[in-house]
Amino acid sequence: VQLVESGGGLVQAGGSLRLSCAASVNTFSFNTMAWYRQAPGKQRELVADITVSGGTTNYADSVKGRFTISRDNGKNTMYLQMNSLKPEDTAVYYCNAKGRAVLAFRYYWGQGTQVTVSS
Repeated sequence: VQLVESGGGLVQAGGSLRLSCAASVNTFSFNTMAWYRQAPGKQRELVADITVSGGTTNYADSVKGRFTISRDNGKNTMYLQMNSLKPEDTAVYYCNAKGRAVLAFRYYWGQGTQVTVSS
């Protein structure tokens, strides 16, 4: 199982980016998918997650109203639309997925994509 992130980059404060996470397997193999981020010197934190089947979402307070998580099960891809970006959103963003029984309930991680927001 591989998760491959894309879409990171450098953007000015107030700008937008859309991250993508492409899975090498059918996303219905997962219970949930999520985006985490880790800024220099800080712990990795949950940004948002989504249930694969029902599409129920959950967001960190710091991104509510600015970020939107979604998935396209037909494309085996998850997205994170990030609007009104702030310098404090600068971090490496990681895709995460929790497998169903067919994947032994394992957790999987992508390699990360850098997001840098300049002030």
